[in-house]
Amino acid sequence: MADPNPSPSSGDAAQVDSQVIDLAARTEPAKPPRVLAIANQKGGVGKTTTAINLGTALAAIGERVLIVDLDPQGNASTGLGIDRRNRRCSTYDVLIGDAPMRDAIVATAVPRLSLAPSTMDLSGLELEIGQARDRAFRLRSAISPLNAGKFVGTGDFTYVLVDCPPSLNLLTVNAMAAANAILVPLQCEFFALEGLSQLLKTVEQVRTTLNPELTIHGIVLTMFDARNNLSNQVVADVREFMGRKVYDTIIPRNVRVSEAPSYGKPVLVYDLKCVGSEAYLRLATEIIQREKELRAS
Repeated sequence: MADPNPSPSSGDAAQVDSQVIDLAARTEPAKPPRVLAIANQKGGVGKTTTAINLGTALAAIGERVLIVDLDPQGNASTGLGIDRRNRRCSTYDVLIGDAPMRDAIVATAVPRLSLAPSTMDLSGLELEIGQARDRAFRLRSAISPLNAGKFVGTGDFTYVLVDCPPSLNLLTVNAMAAANAILVPLQCEFFALEGLSQLLKTVEQVRTTLNPELTIHGIVLTMFDARNNLSNQVVADVREFMGRKVYDTIIPRNVRVSEAPSYGKPVLVYDLKCVGSEAYLRLATEIIQREKELRAS
C-alpha cells in the first residue's frame, strides 16, 4: 500500500527551499540604491561609453541598474537605442519639478537595465533653476524615493549610474550632491592628470559644502593603446598619483566599442567577445568587489 504522505526527495526539498528563499527576498524591503556619478569635465574621455557598458555589465551579473542621462547631448540615451521622439518625459522634466523620476524611466533592450533619458532642454536648466535654494539637490530629491515601497527584485534598483556632461556646471554638481561616490573615466593621454586635479578640487568643494559622504570610488583608465609608449607612461603616472583609487581593469581602445553606439547597443550586446566587452565585465566585477570592501570597512 502506498504511503499517503511520502517524504519529499532531496531534489524536491531543494526546490522548495529555493522557492522559500526567493519569496523571502521578494518580501524584503528594498534598500536605497547606490548612486555612482560618472564624471570628468574633459570631453571625449569615455564617460558615456563607460556609463552604458558598465551599466550593461552590472545588469549582466544580476544588478538592477538605472542610468540617469544628465548630458544635454543625450548620447547615453541614443547609445541605448532610445529614439529622441520617444523621450516624452526626460531628466529635464524631473529636475525642474514637473515629473517624478519614475515617470521618466524607460526600459532598454538589456534585461535589468533602465534609463532616464535626456533632451537638449537640459542645456537651459541652469537659467531656469539657478536662483532656487534647492538647485544643487534636485537630483538627490528625485532619486531618494525611487525604492520607496518597493521590495527586493520587484521594480527596485540596486545601482544608479549618472552620466554627467563634460563640464563642472550645475548638472554635474547635482550629480555629485546626489552620489555616494564618483567614478572618473580618464583617457590615457598627455593632459589626463591636469584635468584630474581640477576635478578632485571640485569633489572636495562639494564634499565640504553639499555632500560630506562623497568619495572617489575609483578611476578607470580608458582608450588604452599598448602600442603607444605615452599610454603606458600615463598609466604609470596616474597609478603613482592616485594609488589604489585606480582600478586594475584598463579599458583598451577598441573599434567594436566605438561602433556599438551607432547601432543603439552597448558593446556587450553588439559583440560580447571583443576585448572591450571583456574589459567592462571585469570592471563591473571589480566595482562589486570594491563595494563589498567599502561595506565591510
